[in-house]
Amino acid sequence: VLCSSHASVPLFYHLLQSIILPVHNAACWLDECLRSVLEQDFQGTMELSVFNDASKDDSQAIIEKWTASLERRGISTVVSGHHSLLPRGVGYAKNQAVAKSRGENLCFLDADDVMMPQRVRLQHQATLDHPNCIVGCRVKRQPDGSTERYTRWINSLTPEQLLTQAYTSHGPTVIMPTWFCTRSWFEHVGKFDEGGKGVPEDLLFFYASLRKGGGLLRVDECLLTYRYHPQAASLAVHEHTNAQAHLPKKGCSDKQNSKRSSRETIWSHRVVFLQERILCQWDSFTIWNAGKQGRKLYRSLSPANQSKVIAFCDVDESKIKKGYYTYEDSKERPKPRIPVKHFRDASPPFIICVKLDMTGGVLEDNLRSLNLKEGLDYYHFN
Repeated sequence: VLCSSHASVPLFYHLLQSIILPVHNAACWLDECLRSVLEQDFQGTMELSVFNDASKDDSQAIIEKWTASLERRGISTVVSGHHSLLPRGVGYAKNQAVAKSRGENLCFLDADDVMMPQRVRLQHQATLDHPNCIVGCRVKRQPDGSTERYTRWINSLTPEQLLTQAYTSHGPTVIMPTWFCTRSWFEHVGKFDEGGKGVPEDLLFFYASLRKGGGLLRVDECLLTYRYHPQAASLAVHEHTNAQAHLPKKGCSDKQNSKRSSRETIWSHRVVFLQERILCQWDSFTIWNAGKQGRKLYRSLSPANQSKVIAFCDVDESKIKKGYYTYEDSKERPKPRIPVKHFRDASPPFIICVKLDMTGGVLEDNLRSLNLKEGLDYYHFN
């Protein structure tokens, strides 16, 4: 029911906006998070759909404490959840919160993050013209300075790079805590994967959306304080690019082996996505990095795409002097020998397996010196 003060609000503001909030043991952050919901300046109708995924702390009591204030503000609340011994995972909790909600649009919020007052309003406006997009925003990292390179990457990608850099180890170019989309697009893409801890449910949904022709858009204002802490769900699936094979290792704990397996699962998804979206369109290409990461990518490719690799390239003279990389594990006879060249002697297109923003600008300068266009002559897979 709309208040009389909403009588002059445009018709599209009358559509319900659902804020989707999965919660698991988030008591120390929930007050700040829920206050940011209360302080939204959107003049239309909103609801908050919370799913409490087996929290063992005071999360439920805090949610109940805020319900009356939210309702007085005109924000209806839908609280659901379960009290099993173990949580069902982020994907399951998000799906349940969405299923219990009624809004035309979905605004995803993590329980440890804080929205700026204008978030729902500005992302709702962006979605009106882009109903088949995942809409994100810029973020402020807390504590200041944490994950500095990652935060800079999130906030500085151009509209074109939201698509061209979708293959890097950073994950989705529009990060999950900032997602806003129409319910119709969410249902078209399908639910989040419910595999539980260690499953990159955001990455899988992100890929599925792109596979179905969805777009990506970022509102270029900081609309979210994105918290970094050891308990963050994203850390359970964070991929370090120096990951080794995911076979159990002697002397490693089950937890360490589980993290290694998660990293390798993410790597596999990224390689599949790269092959189906980019490499299938190329007749040949060069891998930029003759070191560990470049060789790992080569070994991970299908035989058909391995055969398209005409060279590795590098700046390291010791690697270049070796002349070739021999794929010792190949069943082919003779074993494949891939030339190793200086980058100036190599031919595009390139798949670049060197970390961005980690070489003091050398990588970026080298790319500029070749007058290459990202998304045509090269893609990052760092």
